[in-house]
Amino acid sequence: MAPTYIHTDNGETPPTAVDAIATPPRRAVLFTRLIAMMLLEFVVFGSWFATVGLVLSSNGLADAIAPIYSLAAVAAIVSPMFLGALADRYMPSQRVLGIAHLAGGAIMFTLPGLVNAANGALVLGVAFLYMVFFQPTLSLANAIAFRHLGGDTQLFPYIRVTGTLGWVIAGLLVGALGLSASSNIFIVTAIASVLLGVYAFTLPNTPPPAKGKKFSLIDVVGARAFVLFRHHDFRVFFICASLTSVSLGVYNTWASPYLGALGIENVAGVLAIGQACEVLLILTIPWVLKRIGMKWSLLAGMMMWGVRFALFIVAADTAPWWAILAVALQGICNDFFLILGAMYIDWVAPEQVRAQAQGMLILVISGVGALIGASLSGAVYGHFVAPVADAAGPTAWWPVFLICIISATITSTVWLLFFKQRRGELVTRLELSAAQTEAGE
Repeated sequence: MAPTYIHTDNGETPPTAVDAIATPPRRAVLFTRLIAMMLLEFVVFGSWFATVGLVLSSNGLADAIAPIYSLAAVAAIVSPMFLGALADRYMPSQRVLGIAHLAGGAIMFTLPGLVNAANGALVLGVAFLYMVFFQPTLSLANAIAFRHLGGDTQLFPYIRVTGTLGWVIAGLLVGALGLSASSNIFIVTAIASVLLGVYAFTLPNTPPPAKGKKFSLIDVVGARAFVLFRHHDFRVFFICASLTSVSLGVYNTWASPYLGALGIENVAGVLAIGQACEVLLILTIPWVLKRIGMKWSLLAGMMMWGVRFALFIVAADTAPWWAILAVALQGICNDFFLILGAMYIDWVAPEQVRAQAQGMLILVISGVGALIGASLSGAVYGHFVAPVADAAGPTAWWPVFLICIISATITSTVWLLFFKQRRGELVTRLELSAAQTEAGE
């Protein structure tokens, strides 16, 4: 068993293992505390992000739906330059996590009044400020977990899956309280955020990993990993991941308003079905990879985004349960895209650029792709759906979903034709010279 190191109050990590910390009882306590952190992290996220579109449309702010998700994506792009850099270089990660959530909780308490007053401009401004504080906490929670697991990184999936369970719990709670379309979801988020903010300060000390190093925008955006684009299969993977993330942005933006338009009352509870299926499908990943390999597993994730939105269109003319089935496809759509995508990068990227390659993928998925998806679908909604939505009902929504069906078709075709790895062929790690890594070219 790999040794676990104790972190001192002055932010230094002793170079020798402390046997007392490595004992099973102490490790079990640490593991439980990391699980609680991850659970609360996604209770905070899932309590508002899934149904904020429905909340806005129910309070006369439908025009703010696409902008609020676009601003969340912008925050994902810019926030690492502020709080991310702070945690990397100047302050222990658990303190930054606590400060961010306490500040976020205070901000969230102001949103119900703004939404009820239908003050769209202030709602967007305050929501953006909140996301600037929140977005870095996702990677901070991961970093804290990895740091204290030491050599037992194989245990991380068991910690991360509790985050998805936290999202499920948040959705079921919001739905059970009848708050799916209520501005009071922000109160739930604020309370959970304050709880996590306080709890974060009790977590084991996690010193800044890059303390003393000069801030570099190149490192923030993962530019040193650009050298991987010299390799054909990696270029194909990143193009397809970028296109698929557009569909993810569309889903996050419009799933809850559309379910509400179908007449589904407990929208938060229905959306939680997707996360529950995600937990179950995670368990199948090793089995699927062993039998069909990385190429065909990723293809399944890419294709299912098209199937999901086709089912949304079918639901408008038939029955809402088709849309519920589309939500349940979350397991394949997310696990066989987000998780397998991260695994692919971990397999092919050399160690010296692996972390930056992973950061670049998250930047594209949560930032660039989500921004394009929210902005493009918002324009389509405003031009084609909104003018006829009252008269046509859910059947008016098909132009928004057609974006993702076209995107999934193009993505799947590109992947099949241009990704060269064959079934049964092992994924090989890319080789880079020291000069290439340093230059990032």
